[in-house]
Amino acid sequence: MQAVPNIHRDTDNWLPVGTLDQIPRQGARVVQTSQGDIAVFRTVDDKVFALRDQCPHKGGPLSQGIVHGSRVACPLHDWKIHLDSGLAVTPDTGCTPSYPVRLEGKQIMLCLVPDEAPPCER
Repeated sequence: MQAVPNIHRDTDNWLPVGTLDQIPRQGARVVQTSQGDIAVFRTVDDKVFALRDQCPHKGGPLSQGIVHGSRVACPLHDWKIHLDSGLAVTPDTGCTPSYPVRLEGKQIMLCLVPDEAPPCER
């Protein structure tokens, strides 16, 4: 992902992207940004995660994958990706950027600055 200059995790970089009820359990919605599409996922226990909507393997749309537990399966080749980190599940290797999300009541807030933690090259 290309770095965006002068963006920090302050209040200006959090975007309301809908309510929790607008994403089905074990489903996703896509947020289109100037830096690319971001998939926002909801688990069966109402946890919310956000990843770049691109599998690290062949670029498949993760938002169209099946969410199970805290992972999503890429619809192209069934690679499993951890929702919390963007890391591919072993034995596969690779990573897609993850983005901070938070709930304010039922409103989902997405930070447009990706997590900076390793191991992904962001």
